[in-house]
Parts: sequence; structure tokens; C-alpha cells
Amino acid sequence: MHNSTTGGRLLVSCLINQRVSHAFGVPGESYLEVLDALYDVQDQIKLTIARQEGGAAFMAEAYGKLTGQPGICFVTRGPGATNASIGVHTAMQNSSPMILFVGQIGRDMRDREAFQEIDFRAFFGSVAKWVTEIDQVDRIPETVARAFSVALSGRPGPVVVSLPEDMLREKTGAIAAPAVKISEPAANDGDLNAACHLLRRANKPLLIVGGGGWSDTGRRDLQRFVDASGIPVAVAFRSQDLIDHRKDSYVGDAGVGMSGYLRDVIAGADTVFALNIRLGESTTDGWSLLTPPRARQKLIHSHGSDRELGKIIQPEMALHAGPNQLCKSLATQVWNTDWKNWRHKARQAFLAMQGSAAQEGALDMRAACAWMRDNLDDDVIVTNGAGNFSVWPSKFLMFHTKMRLLAPQSGAMGAGVPAAVAAAVRYPGRQIVCFAGDGDFQMTMNELGTVAQLGLKVIILIINNGMFGTIRAHQENAYPARVIATDLVNPDFVALARSFGLFGRRVDTTKEFAPAFQGAVNSGTGAVIDLRVNPANLTAFRNLP
Repeated sequence: MHNSTTGGRLLVSCLINQRVSHAFGVPGESYLEVLDALYDVQDQIKLTIARQEGGAAFMAEAYGKLTGQPGICFVTRGPGATNASIGVHTAMQNSSPMILFVGQIGRDMRDREAFQEIDFRAFFGSVAKWVTEIDQVDRIPETVARAFSVALSGRPGPVVVSLPEDMLREKTGAIAAPAVKISEPAANDGDLNAACHLLRRANKPLLIVGGGGWSDTGRRDLQRFVDASGIPVAVAFRSQDLIDHRKDSYVGDAGVGMSGYLRDVIAGADTVFALNIRLGESTTDGWSLLTPPRARQKLIHSHGSDRELGKIIQPEMALHAGPNQLCKSLATQVWNTDWKNWRHKARQAFLAMQGSAAQEGALDMRAACAWMRDNLDDDVIVTNGAGNFSVWPSKFLMFHTKMRLLAPQSGAMGAGVPAAVAAAVRYPGRQIVCFAGDGDFQMTMNELGTVAQLGLKVIILIINNGMFGTIRAHQENAYPARVIATDLVNPDFVALARSFGLFGRRVDTTKEFAPAFQGAVNSGTGAVIDLRVNPANLTAFRNLP
């Protein structure tokens, strides 16, 4: 075999063959050969450099969720890899395809606690679908192709590939493999007909949708199925962008902070169709609404991975099918069902929830969200991190067919700003709006440097109440009048934004919101809007005593 290229250059050729056009990372000396190879293909792979590896991994995860193709992240060994682990965990819980490439110590230095040495299989083993190391340069094409297959197949998720730096410098005559092709499983006719028959017999059915692996066509077919059948539909945690909220079938989000009315709907349903979801803690309210090992409701459960079927709750009917193939079939069924009264009751409860938010102070987030519902672009991409503030985009924006949501099911604070960066890099012409809490924002506010350096026009809304609000709410419930470690002394966020050359504006009253937002839109730069909400508003539905 003629040795014609290095391992690093072969790796980059493999990525090009897999149709990779964007990658994220932080440079490191352990993969200099890859960086040098990327220099020559800047017209084919756009490399976005973050300010910290956690931010880079969040970007890659968000890119994977947004595009359906693995988000690619490059970091160095040891501290770089451990910083990036938050994005890997988020990709796993979000079911987002992602591949983390980690520069590693030389193979001759293993097991000596070399500088920045980490056993990556042990470290990432429980939070990734597959963790491997490429020991032989000739096996780079095989391993990269397998990494893409694993990341995309079944339940999409993250893969971690360790790259010893001496292996990357070795010469090889191996050639890059062609792009992988993933076959999405489809339900057989017998199972599909049985599930549809069970659903048609229901008096009070509920569809709960979520998970990863959706295509634009799959989303459209899902909406066609819902419209044709008239079934009420809720979304699993952080899956708001799968369905049109403006239609009467949408009844709310079954996630963290689930509203009481939706708990009643799930508990009162006689049949639950869990479409492409994991039946995890958030969706089941700690497995109290759908109880293992067998739920009180008749359960139809579909998923692209057979490992999710019957993992916790045994269904009446299991469908091993990916969401796009299944919805394609469901959309062609004839339903002749009448769930109008049941659906109307749930829909009215959803609308009443939106009107029940309790706000104090001069800035009313209900009014701000109402304005955004009427004025955001039709294809806006919304991002957020984690905290009580995220109730505003999740419950008070009305998502529809062209909107997208990038948010962490893992509850990872700081995910929103890097996700906005990834969205803007991929779709520079689309409107990107990030919701962040003041504590949440400070987890990754260093990525404002990335926003400024790349000229990204993202709009960041900081819901600023001077505290870690979620933990404060828990303290008030469990240990009243014994508050500790939740107060925040914040920087001047407006001055911080302006120091990066970005638009910055402080908003203290409701009437100031719309002009500030429009100013951000017209600024031609990225923007930070500091929304000073009343600290008494612990959540949208509860104030401090």
C-alpha cells in the first residue's frame, strides 16, 4: 500500500465524503495535523472556534438537532475533553447526532498519567452511544464511517472518537469511505393496522410526540396525521417545534414544570400514543402519570430504536419505526374519529394556562411573549438554556411549522447562547432568538466573543431577576426563609455587549420591549437585551411569598 497521506488529512477527507460542511471546536496541540488539513479545505468545511470546549460541544449538539446530520466537534485531550462532556451528555438526552473528536496523547505514553491523559472509554462510556480510539491509521475510514452510522441510526446520539496524536502524523495509503446511508425502520402492516385499530377505539386518546431523527417531511406528515385524525397532541420536553401550536389539536408540553391541567389530561386519557419518545422522567412526571411496568392507560409506543420499546413501561402495542416512516404511514390512514369534545376541553385548559401567569412589576413577560408571537419571523430559530425563565419560550410562544427550537433536555445551563451561534452559522439569513436567564447566560457568556468575531446577528434576551431562580423556588418550597447560595450580583450586561461591539439595551418596562427588540433587529449586529423582571416572579405562575 502506497503511503500517500497522513492520518489527519485522511480524517478530513473522510469528513468531506460524509458531507460535513461545518465543524466546531477549540484548537489544541494534540490534533495539529487535523487543523493543518482543515486549512486546505476552508471552502468545504467551515470551522467555528468557540471560546471554551463546553460552548463548542453545545454548538455541535445544536447543529446536529437542527440539521439531522452529526454535529462535529474537535477538542484537545484531558481538560478539553472533560469541558466538552456537557455537550455530549446533552446530545444523549436530546437524541441529537453528534461526533466528538478528541486529540489524545501518543500511543507510547499510555497508562503513565501522561500530561492531560484521560481514559476516554471510562470517562464517556455512560453518556455516549459509542466511545472508541483509532489505534491504526489505516482504519480511519472504517471508524469514521461507523461513527456516522452509530450517531444517526436508531435513537440518534453522540459518539466520541479518540485520536492519538502520533497516529494522526503517520502516513497511509487508505482512502476515504463513501457517505453512510441510514435506513429508517418502518412498522410492518400488521403492527400498524393493530395500533391504528386500538387508537380508533379510544374515547379519550392523547398523542405525545418528541425525540430525535425528525426530517422536515416527517414533521409535515405528523401535522397531516394530527389534522386528519383530530387527536389532541402534547409534546415531550423541549419538542415544541414538532407541531403547530395555533391549531386546536395542540394541548401543551409534557416536560419539566408540567402544568396541572396537562397532568389531568394524561391521567384522564384512556389511550396514550407515545410517538418517538423515551417515556422518561419529565414526560411521565416521574413515572407517576404513566406507571411502570404497565400503565393504567392503553399505551401505544413507537420508536426508531428497539431498545426504547418496553425499556421502562410495557406497551399494549409496540411499533419499531422511525418517526418519519411512521408518520408517512399514519398520514395516509382514514380515521373517521370524533374526539372533538375531549380535544376542546384540553385545548381550552391550555389557553387558560397561558392566561393564568402571575406577573408583578413594570415588565410583563406575558405581554412581551404576546408581542413576539405576532412579530417574530415565521422561520425564527429559538434557543434557550435551562432555568425557570425557559417557561416563557416553552409555554408562551406559539410554535408552528417553520419555527425551530434548540434547547437541552439535559437541563444544562448555558446551552442557549452556543446553540444560537450554531444556528446562525448554519443559517445566517434566519432570525435567531436566544432566551437566557441571568445565571444561565453567565455560564457561556464568553461566546459573545464568537458572536462578535463571526458577525452573527443573534438576539439574546436575558430574563434578569438577580438569582438562580429555579433553585430559589425549590428552596422556598422545601426550606422557606432559609435562602442561601442563590443570589447573584450581575455585571452590566448592556456594557458587556457593547464592549464586544454588539447592540445592548436595558428594558425595565413593558412598553420598552418592542422598541428594544426592533432596535436589535435593525442593528446589523448581534444583540443583548437585558430584561429587568421583578425578582418576586420566581416562575410565570408563582411569586415570592
